[in-house]
Amino acid sequence: MEQISRVIAGLKPLRESCEAGDIVCAAWERAVGKKVAAHARAMKLVRDKLVVEVEDWLWQRNLMGLTRQILTNLEKAVGAGMVADLEFRVMPPRRGPKLAETSMPSFELTDEADGIGDPGLRRIYRRKRGKEIA
Repeated sequence: MEQISRVIAGLKPLRESCEAGDIVCAAWERAVGKKVAAHARAMKLVRDKLVVEVEDWLWQRNLMGLTRQILTNLEKAVGAGMVADLEFRVMPPRRGPKLAETSMPSFELTDEADGIGDPGLRRIYRRKRGKEIA
């Protein structure tokens, strides 16, 4: 069964009613997977180049190495000729709401490594931090 994004991209009347960039951006998560899509977001299609915002320079560098595979997956999802290149841009950090400051200092001992969700990365961070302190 053919994907709906390929059908829309192939039919001229439907393609004209939908922006090509919208079709490609909608197919981004399917092309890269949920885990990568959580860190990199397709923003817009400029001519035949897809602009992708990434969390940091590390994601930017790693995804640049996977450009060919991502383009192949996008071609499978939306059809040939829609995306010829990818541009990865580091997005500015998101600013969330400020937390209210308390008048009394908190004496809880917390480890900043607890904020790292991945257990392997948390272990590496703690080990590296221990070497720098010693």
